[in-house]
Amino acid sequence: MTQPRSTPFLRAFAAALVGAACAAPAQAAPAPAPLSEADALALGTEAYVYGYPLVTMELTRRVMTNVAAPTGSHAPMGRFAHMRAYPTPDDRDVTAPNADTLYSLAWLDVSKEPYVLSLPDTAGRFLLMPMLSGWTDVFQVPGTRTTGSAPRAFAVTGPGWKGTLPDGVTHYPSPTGLVWILGRTYCTGTPDDLKAAHALQERYEIVPLSAFGKPYTPPAGRVDPAVDMKTPVRDQVNRLDAAAYFRLLASLLKDNPPAEADAPMVAKLAALGIVPGRDFDPSTLPPAVARGLSGAPAAGWKAILGQEKSAGRLVNGWTYSLKTGLYGTDYLQRAFVTAIGLGANRPDDAVYPETRVDSSGRRLSGAHSYTIRFPKGQTPPVNAFWSLTMYDAALFFTPNPLHRHTLSPRDPLKYNPDGSLDLLISHAPPAADRQSNWLPAPEGNFVLMLRMYWPKPPVVDGTWSPPPVERLP
Repeated sequence: MTQPRSTPFLRAFAAALVGAACAAPAQAAPAPAPLSEADALALGTEAYVYGYPLVTMELTRRVMTNVAAPTGSHAPMGRFAHMRAYPTPDDRDVTAPNADTLYSLAWLDVSKEPYVLSLPDTAGRFLLMPMLSGWTDVFQVPGTRTTGSAPRAFAVTGPGWKGTLPDGVTHYPSPTGLVWILGRTYCTGTPDDLKAAHALQERYEIVPLSAFGKPYTPPAGRVDPAVDMKTPVRDQVNRLDAAAYFRLLASLLKDNPPAEADAPMVAKLAALGIVPGRDFDPSTLPPAVARGLSGAPAAGWKAILGQEKSAGRLVNGWTYSLKTGLYGTDYLQRAFVTAIGLGANRPDDAVYPETRVDSSGRRLSGAHSYTIRFPKGQTPPVNAFWSLTMYDAALFFTPNPLHRHTLSPRDPLKYNPDGSLDLLISHAPPAADRQSNWLPAPEGNFVLMLRMYWPKPPVVDGTWSPPPVERLP
């Protein structure tokens, strides 16, 4: 991530770390200078960005598991919630949802006991079962691309777990106690295919290791009336003040430990009184530090939004990154992806070009009409499927007369006589003979996302790029 400006404290702090590593055993490392308000704000901003994915995952988990039994996209901990239809404008738990696959979602706590995921024979239907850590890294991806279509079982274990697994069960160690399985099963949306996809979903199983191979009745979930089930999670995170945010982060760090590569950041957290598993008490901080830290949420959110311009490639007005799903120490990129598309896949599984502007750099708006033309043979090169998805400015679906939020080859698209393909985007409906290629837009500003599942090499190596969005006269 972009480093904050250098200050006397930061320089002294870095010198102290180097000194501690290099000094002779008998020589004590010099103590860093006290933090000024500006120093605390700079460090607090970094800490906010660093912790944003973990805090977001936790608040998302609370909302999505706050039910007694599976319903819609919600299910108790350790159980699947199977989506029976594509998300609608009323589904606002996760930004930038897709309308190409049926979700199968499960939140696990593997800090105390492993869970076993069992998948049936999928008969060649595209399936993706990414497993996200509490930090949003996709640490494993069972599914069509990686493990094929044959029946398989996978044990997800928590940090430090030691034990033996049943024969035939593949071991997937998770770096954190919190795990989100964000399964996607391809479906054309026709009644017959929905029925077939539903039957397949019913055969996805997730059970504690102690119950694997035995009859198992999962316990009912516990509903906490204090959980806000109406406010979008991103808004819930963004309205946390510094004390609440860092208190939650410190508690989450106990079962969701930082990676070894995060050691420098852990040291910075400690300088602010944020220690994994220890209560964060801002009242113990020097006044200058407390004042600086209070501005971290606003400054951190500004930094996250500012990552948009450098989040990936910019081609023909489209921005996309080949750094999703696995982030290393690029904390700003990780936080940005969390904010705009929580649950993003690894590039080998999906690439998501996004645009908010037309070919001239003007903001996309329902006040105008647009077209995207794919020359003959130049539709997105994928092994699985592609789609163009419409979102409002906040990255949610909006109502439209066709209840259509995507265009893809599963739609009855009409090609031009020369083999090219025009996709039409507008708020007002086009002529009836052109509505097969129409993606309805909201009245205001909107965002387009081109999803490419299991992309072929030209997408990953950059030799293929999405065409620009052209505004019509």
